Amino acid sequence: MPGARILAVDDEKEILRALKTYLTGHGYEVITAETGQEALSLFYGRRPDVILLDLGLPDIPGLDIIREVRSASTTPIIILSVRSDDRDKVEALEAGADDYLTKPFSVSELLARIRVALRHAAGPLAQNEPVIRINGLAIDLARRQVTRDGQEVRLTPTEFNLLKTLARYAGKVVTHRMLLREVWGPEYGDESHYLHVYMAQLRRKLEPDPQNPRFIITEPGIGYRLRTG
Repeated sequence: MPGARILAVDDEKEILRALKTYLTGHGYEVITAETGQEALSLFYGRRPDVILLDLGLPDIPGLDIIREVRSASTTPIIILSVRSDDRDKVEALEAGADDYLTKPFSVSELLARIRVALRHAAGPLAQNEPVIRINGLAIDLARRQVTRDGQEVRLTPTEFNLLKTLARYAGKVVTHRMLLREVWGPEYGDESHYLHVYMAQLRRKLEPDPQNPRFIITEPGIGYRLRTG
């Protein structure tokens, strides 16, 4: 999406300058913030299409910023952090982040992640795509809306794309690798912790009793299946 607006948030001026140079050179509009307060002000005032967020800000914890943004919007959030521990990644994803890149990273990898985030946020372009109805779920592909037994369920872009992928193969097992590549992109395939986090979130939102799933069934060691009956 040429011209998409990206909000880059980091307390290191050098990193912000580099991000702005690289991303502007690839056709994006880039706005920057060095603090959490400034980031939230720009988020509400400028409505970026993607947020690149460092977790270690001087005033507001990055996780709090994720939660604040997620409470108001489904804007994709990509974490850029030196923290490489799996626990930090899981906490960020559970808070509502869509992706996580560990510093240092390559520009090409960052651009690929941004493209995936924008593609997910944009959703299907055709307005005549069907509404998939399965077992009390209604998945409107054009509007990217989901209802369960007539009640709307608010999903993030990544959660919606996971559900949409399962719905396309309803009744069949979708492997971990296939889900990762369909939802996050072809360069993914082994990041199974992503799926565990997002499937848990999806179940909390969709299932009346997440411990006894009505919709999303785990096939141990293989993948997941959307139940059709």
